[in-house]
Amino acid sequence: MSIKSSTEREDPRITRTRKLIIEAFMESLREKGFQNLTVQDIAENAGIHRGTFYSHFPDKYALLDFSIQQNFQQEIEKRMLNDSTYSEKNLRELIVVVCEFISHAHRLRAHSEQQFDLLVEAQVKKQSQEIIQRWLEEVGSGIDPERAAIAASWGMYGLALQWNRDKRKNKMSADQFSDEIFLLIVPKSCLTNPD
Repeated sequence: MSIKSSTEREDPRITRTRKLIIEAFMESLREKGFQNLTVQDIAENAGIHRGTFYSHFPDKYALLDFSIQQNFQQEIEKRMLNDSTYSEKNLRELIVVVCEFISHAHRLRAHSEQQFDLLVEAQVKKQSQEIIQRWLEEVGSGIDPERAAIAASWGMYGLALQWNRDKRKNKMSADQFSDEIFLLIVPKSCLTNPD
């Protein structure tokens, strides 16, 4: 089953129903946690039949993945990072987005849920990698943009995850953390002007 992206044009009724499903899902997720949540719970909360749910999503895992993808994309779009070019400021902002998104996602789940965590990780790494790779291709840094973007996105995710685990202890804001780890994430060739 193909789920249209937000950039494709679709029937407004489909958009409204999908929005209802996602809102009901997020509310139910906070109450029950992902593992205890059923499609029936989501459908009842959304005021729709299970069949309507299945016409939009094959299962709750696809809905979770779609919700995470959409929510992270919205955070990126809010800060206009999709339409930006490489700069130290933009990379720092991307680090902050990743930190804040991980923190928010972890508050949504009732307890540690591996499937939930894996989908958050996959979406954050994928979308961060795409942005960083595009930036590196535009800069023409002389390094393999794909490899560098993979390394940067994985490093960024891992460090942000650690920040989220330790933030009560170290009381560091996402902005402060971004400044601290910036040189660990930025490809060295981007620190100097390319020829």
